[in-house]
Amino acid sequence: MAKSNFLIRFATLNLGLFIFGIGIAFTVHPEIGLAPWEVFAQGISKQLGITIGQGTIVASAIVLVLWIPLKVKPGIGSVLNAILLGVYADWALGWMPELDGYLIRLVWFIFGMVTIAFATGLYISSNMGKGPRDGLNTGLAKSFKQPFWKARTAVEIVVVTVGFLLGGQVREGTLVFALLIGYLNQLGLRIFGLVDGKGKM
Repeated sequence: MAKSNFLIRFATLNLGLFIFGIGIAFTVHPEIGLAPWEVFAQGISKQLGITIGQGTIVASAIVLVLWIPLKVKPGIGSVLNAILLGVYADWALGWMPELDGYLIRLVWFIFGMVTIAFATGLYISSNMGKGPRDGLNTGLAKSFKQPFWKARTAVEIVVVTVGFLLGGQVREGTLVFALLIGYLNQLGLRIFGLVDGKGKM
């Protein structure tokens, strides 16, 4: 029974990461700005001459190293998150069609955000470890005794700034993502029963 439960959770984790990777591709492809962490990943990819998916993997590896002084323990989901999101994003970007007109690009971007929010709830529901970014935010909040939202905001300001300086794209989509993703993530978590109607765990 325990083995069956593990397999279900493992499948849930992988499905969530697969959908998440597709969501990243939907936000990257329109080229109207990227989410803060994707700005960082794109900056890395441009400097190293690699794909944005590979840049995402490099960024995740850097973050996992930062877990060590923060004493955050990774789970199997943490490692798979670090590797697979970039792989799935690159795969999905390979079949994205040409987008004509600004409106369709904006719709494409927003769909990607909604997809990411749903996938976040799905993979977290597997309870197999925090993603690299969430673990960093949680570790910083705990180490510096600050609210989670303050740690997340500070981290995202840093990564979007560094990413921009490395050549990552910062546009209106970056602002849209920053303003809406918190609310959308809460909805995604609620779908899977991870938070109540008031957003409490």
